Amino acid sequence: MPKFIGRVEALERLAALTQKRTASLIVVRGRRRIGKSRLVEEFGKSFDKFYRFSGLAPEAGTSMQDQLEEFARQFSQQFNVPYALYTNWSDALWAVGQQIKSGKTLLLFDEISWMGSQDPAFLGKIKNFWDLHAKQNDKLIFVICGSASSWIEKNILSSTGFVGRISLTLSLQELSLEECSKFWPKNISAYEKLKALAVTGGVPKYLEEIDPKVPAEENIRRLCFSHGGMLVNEFKHIFSDLFLHDSVFYKKIVEVLATGAKERQEICDLLAIEPSGRMSEYLSELELAGFITREHTWSITSGQTSKLSKYRLSDNYLRFYLKYIDKNITKINLGEYQTKSLALLPEWDTIIGLQFENLVLNNRRLIYQALHIKPEEIITANPFYQNKTHRSPGCQIDFMIQTKFGSLYICEIKFSKNVIGEFVIDEVQKKIDSLVFPKGYSCRPVLIHVNGVSRDVVDRDYFTNIVDIAELT
Repeated sequence: MPKFIGRVEALERLAALTQKRTASLIVVRGRRRIGKSRLVEEFGKSFDKFYRFSGLAPEAGTSMQDQLEEFARQFSQQFNVPYALYTNWSDALWAVGQQIKSGKTLLLFDEISWMGSQDPAFLGKIKNFWDLHAKQNDKLIFVICGSASSWIEKNILSSTGFVGRISLTLSLQELSLEECSKFWPKNISAYEKLKALAVTGGVPKYLEEIDPKVPAEENIRRLCFSHGGMLVNEFKHIFSDLFLHDSVFYKKIVEVLATGAKERQEICDLLAIEPSGRMSEYLSELELAGFITREHTWSITSGQTSKLSKYRLSDNYLRFYLKYIDKNITKINLGEYQTKSLALLPEWDTIIGLQFENLVLNNRRLIYQALHIKPEEIITANPFYQNKTHRSPGCQIDFMIQTKFGSLYICEIKFSKNVIGEFVIDEVQKKIDSLVFPKGYSCRPVLIHVNGVSRDVVDRDYFTNIVDIAELT
């Protein structure tokens, strides 16, 4: 098994629960491959007994009895007892309860939305199992785990049946850039790491597939452009695992966002649909899954969040798949892409720029540290946009930080294979000239890059800070 990397805070929060004098019920959720089960396994190393049960993937025709039979097989293997067939979840859960009455025990139900998908009373039976059996062992921790974040939110976290029973909810996000760097030896450049991360994001399982002995381009070809490559077929599993229904429409939404952040109405217009309440539900579910991020602009004068917001496709793998893999599956399977240069992919510079922007926005804490800004000093920090009106021009800023001290940090995020030239100064100044803000505020331009800036940029002393991501990871 690969070395476990990251999740220090999550492990600390889990470990703290072992000091309680009562049993704990924990919910862990997050996208496919984000490392939910792996985290629980790492946590399980400190337990005398660790038992894991996982539901069958929701293939067409999978019945409740299929799930029960699989559960029974796992029960027999986990507890080393003869196989016994169950016809009801209450009986199966009672049998588990008889095996976990005492001792320091960790019990994991993995992909619980699959496990009980065919039994409408399943969650009520889980609640009864917790109340009548599991929590009677004060040294037991029961973990419910799943990729279907919206299902977990609706059926467990927001369910009256589980109110007051859940000790901890962990929503796993991508690993930080510092953690991602640990998948490579120190002699690999930040530029090369970021090229790979432009495809994988901070998803642990994808990073484990990277071979650090070969260049990023070769890893990307093997994973994304070779017949049978892991990331060639990954997409079709993601949405079916998460939503269990209407996956085609979810795909259409992320396709629209693949070219850049958009307002809700823009999304509806591009899909030629009415902005119904169901669209809000689709967007909310994608956001809960961690695939998109809703970012509100705000009033600089009041610091109050505006009603205006844009949705950003914040998952790097999804964008890369939609732009380069999905449209070329047939050619990839025929081996026609194995020798294709990444630099020759259409719109490569634009797309890798969006991917790098995602990495920066998902690791904004590093930017605060580089700028010596304390979190408590920040009023708002997000991508900022100002719609064009008859009185003011439009303006879009990659990332802006407004502090309590009247400072606006205008952050320009640039990913380039070459050093960045003086043109960037004109680009940023045009944005500042278009920005409408009250008197008394100071605009502090910041350049965030990875592969260097020209001496001309440095000598002009225009930027308050020039932040090299390589120095932060």
